[in-house]
Amino acid sequence: MLSTQVVIIGGGATGMGILRDLSIRGVKAILVERGDLGSGTSSRFHGLLHSGARYAVRDESAARECIVENRILREIGKSCVEPVNSVFIRTPEDDPAYETTWVNACRRAGICVKKLDVADLLREEPNLSPDIQAAYLCPGAAIDGFRLLWQLADSARRYGGQIMTYTTVTGLDIHNGRVMGVKATERYSGEEIYIACEYVINAAGPWCARVAALAGLTLNVRPSKGSLIVFNHRLAANVIHRLHKPSDADIFVPHGTVTILGTTSMDTDPDDTSTTQAEISAMLRVGRATFPKLDEARILRVFAGCRPLYVGESGEGGREASRDFAAIDHEKEHGLAGFMSVCGGKFTTHRLMAEKVCDLVAPLFGCTQPCATATIPLVDPVSAELTERARRVFPAYGVRLAANRQGPSRMQQIVERIEQDPEQGEIICECENITRAEIEEVGSESTTHSVSDVRRRTRLGMGTCQGTFCTYRAVGTVQALHRNWTLDTEALFREFLEARFKGIRPVLWGNQFRDVELTRGIYEVSLNINHQAGPRVIKSVLSAVDKKEGGRSGKK
Repeated sequence: MLSTQVVIIGGGATGMGILRDLSIRGVKAILVERGDLGSGTSSRFHGLLHSGARYAVRDESAARECIVENRILREIGKSCVEPVNSVFIRTPEDDPAYETTWVNACRRAGICVKKLDVADLLREEPNLSPDIQAAYLCPGAAIDGFRLLWQLADSARRYGGQIMTYTTVTGLDIHNGRVMGVKATERYSGEEIYIACEYVINAAGPWCARVAALAGLTLNVRPSKGSLIVFNHRLAANVIHRLHKPSDADIFVPHGTVTILGTTSMDTDPDDTSTTQAEISAMLRVGRATFPKLDEARILRVFAGCRPLYVGESGEGGREASRDFAAIDHEKEHGLAGFMSVCGGKFTTHRLMAEKVCDLVAPLFGCTQPCATATIPLVDPVSAELTERARRVFPAYGVRLAANRQGPSRMQQIVERIEQDPEQGEIICECENITRAEIEEVGSESTTHSVSDVRRRTRLGMGTCQGTFCTYRAVGTVQALHRNWTLDTEALFREFLEARFKGIRPVLWGNQFRDVELTRGIYEVSLNINHQAGPRVIKSVLSAVDKKEGGRSGKK
C-alpha cells in the first residue's frame, strides 16, 4: 500500500501543474495517469500559447489570464516555446463591424494590439491572401505540449513529486463522508494498487465526469472534440488568426518546419479522437480564405483532441461555453470531504489553474508558503560546456533540438553515451535529428512502455516521412535494450505504425497514396509484419510503381 497526502488524477497540463506546485510547497503528492503523460488533451491541440485576444470580446476574464500566463510561460519554459507573434487578419468574408469591437476589447483586457499596414504584411507573409482588408499584431507563441509536460514532470520530481503512468483509477475509498484513498490498476502488470491519502484532486480533463462518478457525483463537463491538420510547410512566420468571432479552422500555428490548422468543435465522447474526410474538407474550404494556395501544401497528417469544457448550470457547450475553469470543492457542493474537481480552462492557463487550486488545498496541510511556480524555471538551461561537448559528437544542427527536448540532466547522459561509443551518435530519425543515444536513454526509463512513448519524448516519426524510414531503426534500437516491453517485435511495429496511419487515413488522396504504398511495401512486403504479404499487397505496390514509372512494372 502506498501513502501520501494528496493524489492527483490526470496527467495533463493541469494535473502536472498541480503536482509541481504542491511539490514545491512541500506537500507530498502522487499523480496517477491512465496512459502516458501527454497522451490526452494536452498534446492534442494546435500548440498555440494564447495571448487572450481570441477571447477578448466574449470572455474578458479568460483573455486577461491568457496574456499574463503567456508572458510567464515564455520565461519559465523557454525551451518549450517558439516566441513568434500572432497576426489577426480580416478577410472580405469577415464582418468589418467586429474589428472595432475586438480592438477595444483587447485593450480593456491589457493585450497589446498594433495595426499593421497590409502591404507590409504581405511582403513579410507572401502566402497570405492578397484580399486582406485589415491586420493587427498581438503577442503570441507556439508551444510544444509534449515537451512542457515532461519538463513539468522533471521539475515536480526534483521537489519530491511522484508520477504513476499507465495506472487507471478504478475506485475511490470513501468512509463517513470523506475520501480516504484511491484504488487503481497498473496496465502492464495488472497489479491492483491502493493509495491511502487525505485529499484527492480530480484533474482528468474531459474524463472529469467519469472520475466524479466513481464517488456517485455528477459534473457538468461537456467534452468538445476539435480536429486539426498538420501541413509539411511553414506557411507563415507568425501565428495567423481570422479577425472574427471564434469559429472553425481559423488559426494557423507554425511549429518549426510545419504548420497546424485548427480547429473544429463538436460534442463527443472524450475517447473519440477520430477525424473524417468531411471534417478535413470543410476545414480546407475555410482555410483557403487565409491562404489561397493551401491545396498546394502537402498534408502530413491529421489528429483530434477533446476539450474539457465546464458548462456548469448554463448547459452551453461548443463555442458558446466559457474557456474559464472551475475548482469544485465537493465538500461544500456535495458534502463529500477530501475531494475536489478541476474542470475547464486552457493549456495556456494551466499554471494559474494549478496555483488557485493549490492555494485552496495546501493550507489544509499546514502549508502557507506562497506559490512560486511563476518564477522557477521548469528546467535549467543546458550549459555552454555541455553544449560544446555535444557539438563534438552530434550533427551541428541536432544539438539545440536535442537539448531543448531533453533538458540538461538527460542531455548529459546522452552526450556521455556517444562519447563512450561513437555508434550511439547514429541518426535514427533524420526528419527530427534523433540519435540512437537519445532513443536508448528515453527507452531505458521506467515510464516508457512503447515506441509511441519514445515518440512523445523525442518526436520520433513526427517529421516528413511519418515513420516510414525510422520505424524499423527505432524498433531495432529499443530491442537492444532488452526490456520486457521490447520483446515482441511484431507488436512494436504494429503499435507505432498503426498510430501513424490513423492520422494519415483521413487525408489519403493525391501523393499520400504513393507515400503510404511505399510504407506498406517496406513493412508488409519486405518485412511482412502482418504475415499476409500476398498478391493484393504486392499488386498495390506495383500499381504505385506503374504510376510513377509509366507502367514499366506491368511489362515485366
